[in-house]
Amino acid sequence: MRARHAGCLRAAGQNLDYTAFKNARPRSILVLPPDNETTDVNASNSMLSQMTMPLAEAGYYVFPVAVMEETFKQNGLTTAGDIQQTPPAKLREIFGADAVVYSKIAQFGTQYRVLASATVVTASAKLADLKNGDVLWQGSATANSEEGSNNGGGLIAMLVVAAIKQVANSLTDKSHDIAGITSYRLLHAGPPTGLLYGPHSPRYGSD
Repeated sequence: MRARHAGCLRAAGQNLDYTAFKNARPRSILVLPPDNETTDVNASNSMLSQMTMPLAEAGYYVFPVAVMEETFKQNGLTTAGDIQQTPPAKLREIFGADAVVYSKIAQFGTQYRVLASATVVTASAKLADLKNGDVLWQGSATANSEEGSNNGGGLIAMLVVAAIKQVANSLTDKSHDIAGITSYRLLHAGPPTGLLYGPHSPRYGSD
């Protein structure tokens, strides 16, 4: 059973409503493997390995990824889709966590275009209360390797650069680096769109 929504969390052009988040006051967070909607088989593991850091920096206790994965493996669950179907009450019973992060990857990898080749990672996530399944926060983020770049030199030069970048990005696993940026943008703390600071942060309660 997926987490259910608790009221309107985001309206167009407006900030998040943090009322449910403040009432729940979670201290520990369980991060589940992201549901991978892309063709890259490495996307879920790449994102998952970098999602706990921004949450820890925000002031929360985050359950180790290895412990989470091994626990599910011992219970016969190995895919993100199956794991995310675990009822909130069962997750709380097994791990004792206050909240859980459900996430989804929409883009992951190098995309070749006529005049540019960029590595793009796009993901969304929601934080749910494991006591009742209510959604406390949700958001989305994207990052790409071409941010801030300015290619010049004419059409032929741009085509050559795009082709070279596509090969280079594939060889150096650029997607993993970009996934780290996306993970931070997605799960950072601080309004108007980020999570609230956790109890281990000196800024706890300031937001």
